Amino acid sequence: MNLYQIVDDEDVLPRDGTIKLHGAAAFAGMRRAGRLAAEILDAMAQMVQPGVTTAQLDDTVRRLTLDGGAVPATLGYRGYRHSCCISINHVVCHGIPADKALKEGDIVNIDVTPLLDGWHGDSSRMYHVGDVPLKARRLVEVTYECLMIGIDQARPGNRIGDIAAAIQSHAEAHRYGVVREFCGHGLGRLFHDAPEIVHAGVAGTGPELKPGMFFTIEPMINAGKAGVKLLDDGWTAVTRDRSLSAQFEHSIGITDDGCEIFTQSPKGLHLPPYLS
Repeated sequence: MNLYQIVDDEDVLPRDGTIKLHGAAAFAGMRRAGRLAAEILDAMAQMVQPGVTTAQLDDTVRRLTLDGGAVPATLGYRGYRHSCCISINHVVCHGIPADKALKEGDIVNIDVTPLLDGWHGDSSRMYHVGDVPLKARRLVEVTYECLMIGIDQARPGNRIGDIAAAIQSHAEAHRYGVVREFCGHGLGRLFHDAPEIVHAGVAGTGPELKPGMFFTIEPMINAGKAGVKLLDDGWTAVTRDRSLSAQFEHSIGITDDGCEIFTQSPKGLHLPPYLS
């Protein structure tokens, strides 16, 4: 089987292990979906404050997604009943919105995926809740640096291992742990598709990056060791040592000479704190 498949941008093909290569119409669709995801995350900057519950944030994400002409891809996905994932402090990913109120000093990841006109815009961003301790702020900063260092390796001719190695090297230089159990993924018409984009690995290994590939890069970086465990709810992943964890995620497309970030913040809200 050929690893790569050139696809008609109107087709919705199953996940079959092939890496799909898209054309201009697909890039346009991903730009629209990615911009909506970024606009939703921009709006969250005003809401993430002490006393606000994660359920309130989820309600707002759902309203903004619907107002934008999209639907939340997570709603009903494998039985999930919410419009986003919200992960606080030692929660690595897939935190479930609830009546839990945010507290001063928390760090929070909000992960949204609007499905707009058949295209998935998948992105997550970290937020500070009030005054955040230096240790937490530094973890968030380095995690964002890991994302952007990984994106810098996302260009034709490089391999997935180049992304992974760059992220791992930067995180471990700061004595942080890089989560292995979860990774980035192909997307487009499908929410999750090939290839898997790992965040720790060996340079020069893995599939070659080719123009037309769409995927997420979403490093999860722990202040302590890399180990995680899954809670009994079947979704929430937490650090085994209860250390803080942070994550940023962008959806990108490989171009002829580099990559395009579909989920870049229109307001320039790339790294917290976002409010003056």
